[in-house]
Amino acid sequence: MPPFSPRAVLFDFDGIIVDTEWAIYESWHQLFEDHGHPLPLETYNQCIGSDFETWSPKIHLEDLTGNSFDWHDIDETRNVWIRKELEGSGPMPGLPDSLRALQQRNIPCGVVSSSSHDWVDGWLGKLGLAASFETTVCRGDAPRIKPAPDLYLEAARQLDLPPADCLVIEDSVNGTRAALAAGMQTLAIPNRVTAC
Repeated sequence: MPPFSPRAVLFDFDGIIVDTEWAIYESWHQLFEDHGHPLPLETYNQCIGSDFETWSPKIHLEDLTGNSFDWHDIDETRNVWIRKELEGSGPMPGLPDSLRALQQRNIPCGVVSSSSHDWVDGWLGKLGLAASFETTVCRGDAPRIKPAPDLYLEAARQLDLPPADCLVIEDSVNGTRAALAAGMQTLAIPNRVTAC
């Protein structure tokens, strides 16, 4: 079988373009600790790259404590803490060089994320990477997010390419499932959160 030569490369965002996963996990871990319960990475990893229909830390904490919580206020506090923790963060090591190499070969790149456009586009703009991507597909751009294949299929549609011609770079189990379900070649690069 000849080596695979992708006609496009699609990057997940969290944990692949920017190392956001650890701060997000730490915000949940601290919340669980504050209520007297651990949150092992092996448990938390069930929700990475997906929505909380796959597994919800909110429901899990309510089940453990027998309490209900004001998630709106908690999420606001967590988001402020996460953004503060990530201040000054740059792209993942090797990413800018990889993007330049792909551009030199005229291989278009895209971002496919279960996160919001506000989060993803904000980071890409801050890091000066927005122009490196032909498309950015996020939550709300397709009926379902990962682990469903919808976001990846939408990216292929926008690039006018067959899914089988795309290479996906992912870090999570849910993201990898989504890419494989879309019929795309997939390279998984776990980070310190998703490696568990």
